[in-house]
Amino acid sequence: MKKFLFTIVLTLIFTGFFARVAFAQNPTPSDDDVNAIAKQLYCPVCENTPLDVCPTEACRQWRELIRQKLADGWTEAQIKQYFVDNYGARVLGTPPARGINWLVYILPPVVILFGAFILFRALRAWTKPGMASAGPNESEAKPVMPDDYVARLEEELKKRK
Repeated sequence: MKKFLFTIVLTLIFTGFFARVAFAQNPTPSDDDVNAIAKQLYCPVCENTPLDVCPTEACRQWRELIRQKLADGWTEAQIKQYFVDNYGARVLGTPPARGINWLVYILPPVVILFGAFILFRALRAWTKPGMASAGPNESEAKPVMPDDYVARLEEELKKRK
């Protein structure tokens, strides 16, 4: 019995010396974390399809790549830059505001403001009562003779009363 206890104690001591502390691994990023980045990227293979909803096998692999990069501690900006370096700026959902791309951010508000200004001016002109302008010789204006049709119509209406 003493030998048995001695073996158990000795085993516990040696396992205590050789046991290493197990550090927790980085938690695996959730689908929401991956899709938060993937919906800001477009599939380099499919036209106009966000990476988070693209059904192709390539997109599934790219989403897994994003998951792996997040697990390795990469930031969102680093992951986006990785995709831009490999596939070009066309994979970004919002183009960077440099070069000719700045027009995407400036032109729509300018066009909307210009259209609103034109619409405002047109509505003001339509609702403003117009002033009747007389010709250069108002005193020489001839009285307008009613058309035969108008005269007959008025006559008919008087008879119906």
